[in-house]
Amino acid sequence: MHIYTLMTANESTLNFIREHRNDDVRSVAFIRAEGVDMPFALEQIAGYQKARKKLPRWSKVEGLVYPPSLSMEQCSSERTAEYKVSLLRGKKGRMADLTGGFGVDFSYLAQNFEEAVYVERQEKLCRIAEHNFRLLGLNHARVVCDDCESFLKQMPQMDVIYLDPARRDDRGGRTFAISDCTPDIVALLPQLLEKAETIMVKLSPMLDWHKAVVDFGGHVTEVHIVAVDNECKELLLLIGREITDSLRIVCRNNDSEFAYIDKPTNALYNNIIMCKDSAHAPSACMPSADYWLLVPNVAVMKAGCFGQIREVFGIAPLSANSHLFVSPVPVEGFPGSAFRIECVTTMNKKELRTALNGITRANIAVRNFPISAADLRKRLKMQDGGNVFIFATTLHDNSHVLIICRRD
Repeated sequence: MHIYTLMTANESTLNFIREHRNDDVRSVAFIRAEGVDMPFALEQIAGYQKARKKLPRWSKVEGLVYPPSLSMEQCSSERTAEYKVSLLRGKKGRMADLTGGFGVDFSYLAQNFEEAVYVERQEKLCRIAEHNFRLLGLNHARVVCDDCESFLKQMPQMDVIYLDPARRDDRGGRTFAISDCTPDIVALLPQLLEKAETIMVKLSPMLDWHKAVVDFGGHVTEVHIVAVDNECKELLLLIGREITDSLRIVCRNNDSEFAYIDKPTNALYNNIIMCKDSAHAPSACMPSADYWLLVPNVAVMKAGCFGQIREVFGIAPLSANSHLFVSPVPVEGFPGSAFRIECVTTMNKKELRTALNGITRANIAVRNFPISAADLRKRLKMQDGGNVFIFATTLHDNSHVLIICRRD
C-alpha cells in the first residue's frame, strides 16, 4: 500500500490506527493483526504522535496522512510556521511555495493569499498534500508535481515566493552551505527576483548568516534567527529586488524578541565590531554576590550581537569572549535568562570546598573555559539537575572562575 492511501485503506487498518495511535510504536509493531497494513499503520501512528507535539492543530484533524519520518523531522513546527505568517502579514494576492515538502509552512502561509501554489517534485508528497489540504480547508490551493527550477521558468508573477531547500546531500548527509542545498537559491536568485517582489527563504540554523547575506549580493533585507524553547530552529531570510544598505536582524526565542539594524558590508566582521568599546556601554567588570548574571538566549548567541546587547541594556560583559553579562539590578526585557549570583569562586580546592558546601546537585555550563562541562562535573563530583546553576568561565583578566547561582 502506498503511503498516501489512507483514504482507500481498509477498515481494519483504519481501526487499528485509531485504536493504537497513542500507544508506544515499538510495542505496537509486535502486535499481530489480521488484514492490517502494518508498515503503513505504524508510519501513521508515529506521524500522529510527532504531530501532537510539533503540529497540535493538525493532530486534531481526523484523516490527515503523515509522511515518512524524515519529512516529519524536517517540516516546520506550528510555532515557527505561525511566525512566518506574521512576517508576511499584509501581503495578499498570489504566493508560491517552490519546495512544498509535507506542506506545513504552505498550509499556514496560503491562508492569507487569494491564490496559492504548492510545488513539490516527489509524487507521494504531492498526493499527501492534495488529500491533507482539502481536510484543512485550503480549497484554493493548487498542487503541482514538478521540479522547482522547471516550474520557475514558466511560473506567472507572484507576490511572494517561499523556499525551504533540502539540506541533505545525495548520501543523506546534512549540508549547511546554501550552494550545497537543493535547489541552489543563490544561482536561481535572478529568476526568483523577476517573478516576485518578496522572497522568503528558510535555511539551516547551522548556516553562517553573515556569509548568506553576502552570497545574496545585498538583496537580503531581514534576517530572522528563530528559536523555540532556547533551541535554534530556523534561519529565515527576507529578500527583495532592491539592493539595501541596511539590514534588520531579529533574534526570536518564543515570545522574546531582540532586533537591531546592521550594515551588510560589516556583517562578516561582526565579532570584531561587537568587541569595540562604546561610550554608552560599560566595559568588562567582575561578578559579585547579589549581582545578576545574564545569559543570552541561543538566538542572540547565533546573531553574535553582544555589542548591541551591551549598549541597549547598559550592562557589562565578564570578558570579550565569554558572552555572559552582569548587572547589580534586574534587567527588564533582557533576551535570555537571569540568575541571582550567590558566590564566585576560583578553582582553588579550599575555596571550592567552602563555595560548594552542601551542594550535591547542579546544572553546569561552561563559557570560554579550558575544560568541558562533563569533565568539570566529574572534578566537582556533582550530580546533574536541581535549582543550582554553576557557570564556569574566564574573566577579562584571564582568571578562571565558577559563578554559583540559584533559581527558585
